[in-house]
Amino acid sequence: MKRAEVGNVIEFREGLQGIVEKVNENSVIVDLSYMDNYRDLELEQRTVVNHKNYKVIKEGPLS
Repeated sequence: MKRAEVGNVIEFREGLQGIVEKVNENSVIVDLSYMDNYRDLELEQRTVVNHKNYKVIKEGPLS
């Protein structure tokens, strides 16, 4: 499994997507406002996702 880096777009939990803002030892902090329907979903802007629970779908400019 490939670990995400800052700037990557990841997908997790039932199709949610976001941009990785910070990589920690066991998780990443993700900005969910990347999604077009972010406001409709009524989610917090950022969330924490364990490395085991996502897949990288787009490489970011910093990769």
